[in-house]
Amino acid sequence: MSGTCDTSISDPQGPVHSGGGDQNNTYYYSIGLREPLVRTGVDRLEIVREHRRRLAKCFIWPGGYARAADLLGRPGAVVLLEGRPGIGRRSAATMLLMEASVPGSRIEELPTVREEEPLDPSPDDRYLLDLSSIGDSDYPAAQRTLTSYRALVEESGARLVAVTPSGLEWMLDAELAPLAVHLERPSGRAIFSRHLRVRGVRFQYEQLDHGDLPHLLETAPIRELDRLAGLVVQARDRADRGTSFEHWRDDALAAATNWTQQVAGDLRQHRGAQERALMLAASMTSGGPADTVLSAAHSLLGVLGHPQDETPRLARAGLGEQFEELSLVREDDGRVRFVRLAYDDAVRRHFWENFPELRADFRDWVGECMRLPGLGAEDRARLVTRFAEQALRTDRPEDLHLLIEKWTHPSAEGRLRAEAAAALELGLSHERYGSRFRSHVYQWVTTARIAPDLARVLTVVCRQVMAVTHPEQAVVRLRHLALRQENPEDIKAAARSALLQLACGNRRLYGRLVRRLLPRARPADGGLEVLLALLDPAELRVPPPWQAFVLAWRAVMAGKPARAWSPSVQRWLAALTLQRAGDGVLNALLLAAYGDRDLLNQLYVTTRDWAESEPADMPEGLRTQRDDRLRTADRFCREIDLAQGVGDLASASGAQGTGEGP
Repeated sequence: MSGTCDTSISDPQGPVHSGGGDQNNTYYYSIGLREPLVRTGVDRLEIVREHRRRLAKCFIWPGGYARAADLLGRPGAVVLLEGRPGIGRRSAATMLLMEASVPGSRIEELPTVREEEPLDPSPDDRYLLDLSSIGDSDYPAAQRTLTSYRALVEESGARLVAVTPSGLEWMLDAELAPLAVHLERPSGRAIFSRHLRVRGVRFQYEQLDHGDLPHLLETAPIRELDRLAGLVVQARDRADRGTSFEHWRDDALAAATNWTQQVAGDLRQHRGAQERALMLAASMTSGGPADTVLSAAHSLLGVLGHPQDETPRLARAGLGEQFEELSLVREDDGRVRFVRLAYDDAVRRHFWENFPELRADFRDWVGECMRLPGLGAEDRARLVTRFAEQALRTDRPEDLHLLIEKWTHPSAEGRLRAEAAAALELGLSHERYGSRFRSHVYQWVTTARIAPDLARVLTVVCRQVMAVTHPEQAVVRLRHLALRQENPEDIKAAARSALLQLACGNRRLYGRLVRRLLPRARPADGGLEVLLALLDPAELRVPPPWQAFVLAWRAVMAGKPARAWSPSVQRWLAALTLQRAGDGVLNALLLAAYGDRDLLNQLYVTTRDWAESEPADMPEGLRTQRDDRLRTADRFCREIDLAQGVGDLASASGAQGTGEGP
C-alpha cells in the first residue's frame, strides 16, 4: 500500500539539485528587530516532498529489499536493515516506510536516546530509527531504546524500520536478530543511469564504459553516484563545456576523481602561506567579489598568526596575476571562481583533510569572515554551507555548535542570527548528525540561561525546520522556550505562538501538549496561558481531541478568573450557532464545570451576556444574529439548569453522547 504522508524524513544530505545549472543553494533568512527570522524563498515542507518524489524516481531495489517489504506488511512490524556503508540503507528505509504508508500517515525519525516525551504511536504512524552512526560502546543502550520502541509499535500496529550500525552485527541481541534483513548493494550502473535520466540527461548505455567510470560504478557509495550525476548536469550547463555527453562525462569524472591529485600538485607548486591562504579563501567564498576573497585571505593569515609580508605592496604580484597563478578567473561582474568544474570543493576537502591541526583555526576564521563588509547575505549563506559540509564530513559537529553560539551571543548584536539559523538547519538536516543536533537543541532550551538571540533562532528553526520532519520533538523544545520563566517576554510570546501554530493544526500534537501542560497549569508557570489559547476556536484548524479538550477547559476554569475564559466560551457558542461546531462543545463545557456550582453559574451568566449583546471583539467570522444567539443560549442554559438539578430532563436539549471533539 502507498499513500500520501503528512510529514517525511528529512533530506539526509541537505538541498536537492534536480535541475540544470551549477548548484548554488543560497537559502537565507530575513531579519527584523521585531519580527521572527523567516526563511526567504524556501518552503521546507516542499523541499522534503521534493526529496521524497526524487527518491522514489531514482530508487533501485537493493538485494533483500523484497523480503524487508514483506516483513513490514503486517501491522506492528519492526524491520532492521543491515548492510555495508554506502549501499543506501537509509534511503531503503525511507522507501519502505513510504510504500507502507496510507493516506494520513506520518513518517517520523525517532531519537536514538529516549527523551522526556513517551512515544504514543497510532496504527497509521511510520517510524525511522537510524543507528548507523552508533559505536560499539553505545550500541547496547541503543538496542534497549530500540526494544522499548518495538514494544510500543507492536502494540499500536504502527511500523518501524531501523538502520543498524555496519560491522556490529555480532552484537545484535538474540531477541532482535529475527527482525534483521541484510541488504546488498544495487547495480551502480543502474543507479547512475536512473539519476541521469531523472535529471534529463540523454546518453547511450555504452557511453558509460569509459575510463574509470565502470570501476566507480561498481565500488562508489550510492551518494557519490548521485553527486557524479549532478556534476554531469553542471558540466552540461556550463556554456564553455561542449555539447556531447562525452564532454560532460569526462569533466564530471575529473571533478569527482582527479581533482584531489590536482589540488595536491598545485599546492606543492604554491607553498607560500599567502598563496595557500588565497586559494582556500577563494574556495570558501567562490562566487564572491574579488576584494572580499583577498580580505578573507588576509583574515585567515591573521587567525593563523602568520607574520605580515614586508615586501612593498607595489613590488608584489597584482591581484589578477595572483588569481591567474591559482587558476582563478574574475568574471565581468567582479566575482571570482575556479576555472575547473567543482574545483573549489576539492580545494576545501584537501585543506580539511590534510591540515587537521588547523580545523579549529578554520572554524574561527569562518566566524571572523562573517564581519567582512563586502560579504553579502547570499555570500555568507554560501560560506556557512561550505563550512558546514567540511565540519560535518570531518566529524566536527561541535564546530557548528560553537559558531551558532558565537553568532547569537549578545556581542554580535543580532547581526548574524540568520547565519546561525542556516548553520543549525544544515546540522539538523544531516544524515549522520541530525539526531545529535536535535539533542543539542534540547540541551539549549533546557539550560538555565540561554542567550536571547539563540532562543529566537531556536524558535524559528524548531517551527520552520524541525516541525516539518520531527513535529513532536519540535513541540517539546518550543514548550520549554515558551514556559521557561527566565526568558524575556518577547521570546516566550514567539515560542508560544509557534507552539500554538503546530498544536492547533494537529490533533495528536494538541492532545500531547495538553497532557504535558496539565501538571503545570498554575498561574506562575505559564501553562494556563497556553491552555487558554488552545481553547480559542478562531485559532483551531482541526477538531481538538475530545478528552484533551475537556481536561483543558477544566484546568482553565479552575485556575483562571471567569473574565479570562468567558470570551472563549462565547466564541464557541458562536461557532455552534453558525454550525461550525457540534453539540460536543456544550458537553465539554458542562463536563469541565460539573460539580462546581460557581462555575456552572458563571457559564450561565456568560451565555446570557453573549445572547443579549455580542462582544465588540468577536472575530468577524463568528458574528451572529441576536435571534440565533438567543436560541443557542436558551438551549445551553437549560442544560446548565439540568446539571444543577434545576428543571427536568424533558426540558433539556439533550445533547447526548460525548462525540469526538467539538
